[in-house]
Amino acid sequence: MRLTTGDKITYWLSFFTWSFKTNQQTMTENDNILPEETENPTNDSKVIPQGTNAIKDPDEWTTGEEPMTGAQQSYLKTLSDEAGVEFDANLTKAEASKRIDELQHKTGRGLNN
Repeated sequence: MRLTTGDKITYWLSFFTWSFKTNQQTMTENDNILPEETENPTNDSKVIPQGTNAIKDPDEWTTGEEPMTGAQQSYLKTLSDEAGVEFDANLTKAEASKRIDELQHKTGRGLNN
């Protein structure tokens, strides 16, 4: 038996509708198990929820050995100039992230004080 184009469209639309409804139901059921947000003691604003891996050590990044991004390079150049230190354009993503943290603390730029 050969399916017509109309039959194929009907099949895919019904599958998509079923899949969408199933995903909505699953998301609703799981809403109650999301990690709770914590309060930032310095400014009472919401911060990253506990139990997430949103902040990882750069040494654990799967792409940490790749060359730094353009955004990292630009920001690191600005920080290096402000700190009066040499800019190294050959850092990896992980190395650039660590250097940015270091220079932010040295210059005070980008820190939430």
